[in-house]
Amino acid sequence: MAMNTEKSRHWQKQLKLLLKKSAQALQRFIQRFHLVRWCLLIVLIIVFITSAFLTFKAKTANVQNLKATLQTTTKIMDVHGNDAGSLYAQKGTYVNLDKISPAMQAAVISTEDRTFWTNPGFSLRGYARSALGLILYHRIVGGGSTLTQQLAKNALLTQKQNFTRKLEEFFLAVQINHVYSKKDILSMYLNNAYFGNGVWGVQDASQRYFNENAAELTPEQAATLTAMLRNPSYYDPIQNPGNSRSRKNLILQLMVDNHKLSASQAQAAKKRTVTIVNGYQQQSGYRYPSYFDAVIGEAESRYHLSEADILNKGYTIYTTLNQEVQSQMQATFDNDALFPDNANDNTLVQGASIALDPTTGGVQAVVGGRGKHVFRSLNRATQMRRQPGSTIKPLAVYTPAVQSGYKLDSMLPNQITSFGKNHYTPTNADGSYADEIPMYQALANSENVPAVALLDKIGVKKGVAAVENFGIKVSEDDRNLALALGGLQTGVTPYQMARAYTAFANQGRLANTHFITKIVDATGAVIAEHHNGLPKPIMSKSTAKTMTSMMLGVFDEGTGQAAKPADYQLAGKTGSTEVPREYGTAGTKDQWIVGYTPDIVVTTWLGFDKTDPQHFLQEKTESAASQVFNNEMTNILPYTKKTSFKVTDAATIAQQNQKNSPQNWINNFGNNVKQKVEDTINDFNNTRQNVTQWYNQIKGLIRH
Repeated sequence: MAMNTEKSRHWQKQLKLLLKKSAQALQRFIQRFHLVRWCLLIVLIIVFITSAFLTFKAKTANVQNLKATLQTTTKIMDVHGNDAGSLYAQKGTYVNLDKISPAMQAAVISTEDRTFWTNPGFSLRGYARSALGLILYHRIVGGGSTLTQQLAKNALLTQKQNFTRKLEEFFLAVQINHVYSKKDILSMYLNNAYFGNGVWGVQDASQRYFNENAAELTPEQAATLTAMLRNPSYYDPIQNPGNSRSRKNLILQLMVDNHKLSASQAQAAKKRTVTIVNGYQQQSGYRYPSYFDAVIGEAESRYHLSEADILNKGYTIYTTLNQEVQSQMQATFDNDALFPDNANDNTLVQGASIALDPTTGGVQAVVGGRGKHVFRSLNRATQMRRQPGSTIKPLAVYTPAVQSGYKLDSMLPNQITSFGKNHYTPTNADGSYADEIPMYQALANSENVPAVALLDKIGVKKGVAAVENFGIKVSEDDRNLALALGGLQTGVTPYQMARAYTAFANQGRLANTHFITKIVDATGAVIAEHHNGLPKPIMSKSTAKTMTSMMLGVFDEGTGQAAKPADYQLAGKTGSTEVPREYGTAGTKDQWIVGYTPDIVVTTWLGFDKTDPQHFLQEKTESAASQVFNNEMTNILPYTKKTSFKVTDAATIAQQNQKNSPQNWINNFGNNVKQKVEDTINDFNNTRQNVTQWYNQIKGLIRH
């Protein structure tokens, strides 16, 4: 036992000696290499770099435009430069400080920032409180920020609580305090604060809760609103009146402590009942929801602006919107009588439509769906991809065929045939067949067999190249004969189809499509602009002319007759995709119609968002889409320039060609000669009869 104790003491002694030597070595190392100085220098460098970076961010944070941004909402201008509406924004009716009651100003300052009028935009005490919270709770806790810091957070930063944001908030607050007067800062804060129930700004909050203007708020009303700045839902005087009352009374006492109210005034205010009266009427400028949603999307994707900035920075966005066309399109989609009945579970038959100017590429109108609009929900016109059916035929088959030398009346096979290595065997939807059919008629009647036969003849590679030339990518899996009938696994959007057809309406040139022409900030500076450039020529004028000639027949005597508006000439193509045979009945998943004039291209789609045996269109053809398309085009076309086509329907041209063909001339010549001979014989016979009759009359006279 004694031996063990002796060993233990020996090891303790050795350990102490080792620690002592280590400490001496570390001390010599620190002294030799000045480690403390280096550590201090590194810390100072980090602080300097961080400060420089955050100062730069604060200087470039557009603080100079903050007031102008908060005073204005983002406006949408139409193609003529007229006001078309405004975007949703987290801001209310802006009022200057002299239109906000002194009681409201005093309540906010007494509660949120007593040193507001004298501090440099930040509070060292507040930062000390945050540091203590970080030590005690291992996280950044809220509270302690000055009004200027809260303004920076609300207007320029996120609500996320972290150390980096607190540092950014500090530098921004210093910059705001440098640029603006204290009155401006207080005014901006009160106009940008959130007061619950979807209400921003003190003016709208005064209307929402008291049916008063901000200038008329009493101390108890001001204290009630100020209470909500801490937690809008918890201190909501409508949903939580008890919490609101307690916080209101505390704020009134704080106003006494800050010498803004006397004790008797505060006591009287506590006793007065706060009556809630809602006089707020929200003015929604979001007049064309699908179009405005698409504008926000393009501003994000093309010009790299954030949704928050687009909504709240008071931009003026100039667009290609045609309000008349948009209104008519929306009216059609609001008319439930034009659409098929809902499914048995009451699911809506959905639809989408988009209208383009084929010359400029500007989107004139768009409707992304039916039913109640949800902000930035699925826009079926610009985001939904579906199989295009026969609307792809002009792109994949007939255009490259014309470019390869086929004429509009070239004869195509029209009997059920198996094509290619996979023995692809299409059938005609109308069940009619013949040995041959002229190309213009095959297109107008949307016959499938001639289209596949023609693609097989010119080659799938040419069809794929043509479709991609129209701006539609074709995956490797879709590079087969099924392309002729719209067999695209990834599908296309109505927007893509409308753009593709601009080439036919614009003499072979594919338009550069867009919603936005330019974006101007709150100071009037242009921050983004669409440079249209020249449309891309993808076919010759003569090819475009031939294609339009054939597609006039779709609406004149083909599958689009029911969709054609009265008294207007229209070219284009219909299309549909059939449901699987397992459904047990004929029907369609998708119904498409693309129609155009020299002034406008419109694509319309109908179908269910999800197709299954309970959700599909009962019609085998495009009859449902025809009714919708007819109505919208009947109402839209009067608002266009009504430019006439400079081409004739292919059927008329074919008849004229047939009439003037050499064989017809020979036949006509033979018929004319035959008719002349017959007429001569008849004249001779008539003359002979007349001579005989004259001779008999003379003979009779002689006898008498």
